[in-house]
Amino acid sequence: MSSATIGAPYIRLDGRAKVTGAAKYAAEFKVSNVAQGVIVTSTIANGKITRIDTTAAESAPGVVTILTPSNAPRLPKNGEAGVNPPAGRRLQLLQTADVHYNNQPIAVVVAESLEEAYLAAALITVRYQVDAPKLDFEAGFAEAHPGKNKVPPMLSEGNVPEGFESAEVRVDQVYTTPMENHNPMEPHATIAAWDGEMLTLHDSTQYIFGVKQSVAKTLGIPNDNVRVLCPFTGGGFGSKGSTWSHVVLAAMAAKVAKRPVKISLARSQMFGPVGGRPQTHQHITLGAKHDGTLTAIRHDCYSHTSMIEDFVEPSSSATRMLYEAPVITTSQKLVPLAVGTPTFQRAPGEATGTFALEVAMDELAEQVKMDPIELRLKNYAEADPTSHKPFSGKHLRECYKQGAATFGWSKRQSAPRSQREGHLLIGHGMATATYPANRSQAEAAVRFEANGRVTVISGTQDLGTGTYTIMAQVAAATLGMPIDLVDAELGDTKMPQGPVSGGSQTAASVTPAVQAAAQQAVLKLVTLEIGNQASPFHNLQPDELDFKGGKLFRKAAPESGIAFTEVVKRNNNQPVEAKGSAEPSESTEEFSQHSWGAVFAEVSVDETLGTARVRRLTAVYDVGTLLNERTAKSQLIGGLVWATGLVLEEETHIDKVTGRPVNNNLAEYHVPVNLDLGDIDVAALNIPDKNFEPLGARGVGEIGITGAAAAIANAIYNAVGKRVRELPITPDKLMA
Repeated sequence: MSSATIGAPYIRLDGRAKVTGAAKYAAEFKVSNVAQGVIVTSTIANGKITRIDTTAAESAPGVVTILTPSNAPRLPKNGEAGVNPPAGRRLQLLQTADVHYNNQPIAVVVAESLEEAYLAAALITVRYQVDAPKLDFEAGFAEAHPGKNKVPPMLSEGNVPEGFESAEVRVDQVYTTPMENHNPMEPHATIAAWDGEMLTLHDSTQYIFGVKQSVAKTLGIPNDNVRVLCPFTGGGFGSKGSTWSHVVLAAMAAKVAKRPVKISLARSQMFGPVGGRPQTHQHITLGAKHDGTLTAIRHDCYSHTSMIEDFVEPSSSATRMLYEAPVITTSQKLVPLAVGTPTFQRAPGEATGTFALEVAMDELAEQVKMDPIELRLKNYAEADPTSHKPFSGKHLRECYKQGAATFGWSKRQSAPRSQREGHLLIGHGMATATYPANRSQAEAAVRFEANGRVTVISGTQDLGTGTYTIMAQVAAATLGMPIDLVDAELGDTKMPQGPVSGGSQTAASVTPAVQAAAQQAVLKLVTLEIGNQASPFHNLQPDELDFKGGKLFRKAAPESGIAFTEVVKRNNNQPVEAKGSAEPSESTEEFSQHSWGAVFAEVSVDETLGTARVRRLTAVYDVGTLLNERTAKSQLIGGLVWATGLVLEEETHIDKVTGRPVNNNLAEYHVPVNLDLGDIDVAALNIPDKNFEPLGARGVGEIGITGAAAAIANAIYNAVGKRVRELPITPDKLMA
C-alpha cells in the first residue's frame, strides 16, 4: 500500500457505515429505559397562555410526565444561555406563559412510546390571550433598527454623493429573497440521560462543545458535568450550529422523569423552533462610467428577525470586498416579526447578497454594452476595497478564464430571446462566487496503536462533509502511511476540543491540528527510541532522525529504519499518543481572506408554461488546496444544487393572520430533485493559500451556493428578456 497524499480522491471512510446502517445518528442510540418525549407547540403567534389543561393527557396510556409553564423546573436566574445570549439562543424553556411565535414549544409530553406521547399531546387543550402579531415584513421597514450583534450596521468608503454624481450610468433596483428553512434529512433529535448530577446528551448538532457549554450554563451546572456525543449528523446547513429549545427541554424532562428521555422533532417543528434563512429586501444602486468603471456601489439591506432576539443576515458583506470602486456604502437593518428567530443557513448573507449584487452587475453590463465577464475584470479588486488589506490569495481571473472556456461562453448570444429550441427559450448567464475563509482554534490527538494502526481524534463533527476522511488523510499523509491504516474518531466532548462545523471552517481548523498532533506523536516515538538502550538510535539527537513511510530512520542512512510498530512493541505494546493544536495565525490581521469562483449557467424556459429548468452549470473555484478532491467537489456540487432551489423553488409561506408556517412539510416545501438538475461541471484551481493556513486549504462547504443563483437568474433573463428580481423565480412571475 502506498502512502496517502493530500488531495487524493479517497472514498469516504464512513461511507460503508452509512449505507449499511451501522452509522448511528442521535435518535438511534440504544439507551436503557428511555422514554419518548413530544413537544407541543403554540397555535398563535403573539400572546399569552391563560390556561393549559393536561387532565386528559395525564390519564392517557403510558404517560410518564408532562411539563408545562406551570410545573416545569425553574432554571437559575444566573443561567446565561437561553436567557441572556450570546452564550446561546434565547430559548423557549417553559419559564413563562408568553408566546412569541406560532409553533413555539409550550409543553413536553413524556410517555413510554412515541405513539402514546403523540396521543397524549393531542389531548392537551390550551387557551390564549391573543395579541395582534407583527407579520408584515415591508410594513416594518419604518421601525427597522440596526441590530445588536456584531455585524456593522453601516459602512461607507469614499465620498458617497460625489461617487454617484460622477456616474454616467446607473442601476437602481430592489432585489428580494424569501424566508427559507434548512430541512436536513435528519430532523433535530436529542437523548438526555442523567447519572446523578452528570448529564449525557446524544445530540444532532454541528457543535458538540457549544451544546455542552450552552446546556451547562442554562441549567446552572458545571461545564464538566455535561458530555455531548454526536458521531454522525444527517445534515445541518447551519440549523444545528446553535443549541435550540428541544435540547434543554430533553434534559429538563429527563430530570423530572428520573430516566432518559428522547425528543425528535417532527418535520413540521423544524419551521420556526430551529431557525431558518430570513427574508431580505435589498436595494442596490450602482454608478458607473460609460466604459463600465464603477464610481459607486450602494447596498442597503433589510432582513427580518424575531421579536425576542436580533439575528442579522449580512447580505451586504460580499459587496464590501468583491469589486473595486471609489465609493462603497452598505447598511443592514432588522425588522422584528412574530416568527422564530432566524439563524445561519448555508452561506448566510453571501447566498442572498451575491444574488442581488451579481444580478445588478448583469444589468449594468447590459446598460454599458459590455460582456459580463469584461465588466467584472474592469472592476477587479486587487486588494480588499474597504479594509485595504491584500488578499491572502486570489486567482479569480483564472476562474473566469477557465470557466468561460469550459462552458463555451464565447458562443453565448447576448441579446435576450435570441436562442430557441422549439417552444423552449435558451439563455446563458454568469456570476461571481465568493465566501470568507474562516478558521478557529482546534485540537487533535494521534495515537499509534499496538496493532500497527493509527487513530486520529478530534472533538469536531461530520455533517456529511467528509471530516472523518480528511482527518485520516492528513494524518496518513503527514506520517507517510497508507490511509487504510488510519482510523478517525470524532463527535465526543471527551476528545480534544474541535471547532463548530459552520462557516466553512472545519477542514481548515482541524487538519492543521491533526498535522501538528501527528508530528508530536512521531516526536514521542523518537524520544522513546533515543532513550532505549536496545535501539540503534540510542543517544542520537532528535534532529538526526526523520520519518517516512511509517518508519523512523537516520537522515544519514535513509535506506534503513525502524517501523513505527516496532517502537510501540518496544514500549511494552502500550499505545503512544500525542496531542496537537492549531489556531489562526497573525496573517488573519494582515490579509483579507476569501475564496472565489466563477459560475456559468444554461437554462431553458418553456414559453407556454413559464417553467424554467437549469440545463447545465459550470463552475471553477479558487479555494486553496483541495484536501480531498472527491469530498471537496461533492460539497461544491451540493452548493450549486441548493442554489438551484434558492433561485427557482424554495420559500417558506407564513399565514399573515396566524403566523403559522403553511408549507411545513417536504411535500409543499419544494427542494430540487434529480429531475430539476442538469449537468454540473465543477473544477478547482488547487492553488495553496499558505497565507491562510499551513496546508493552504480553505473551506468549500458554502461557496458553492454563492453567485450561482444570480448566474441562473441572469440566464433566465437572457432567455426570456424579462428581469425577475424576486426569488424564487416561479412561472407566475415569468408569465405576469
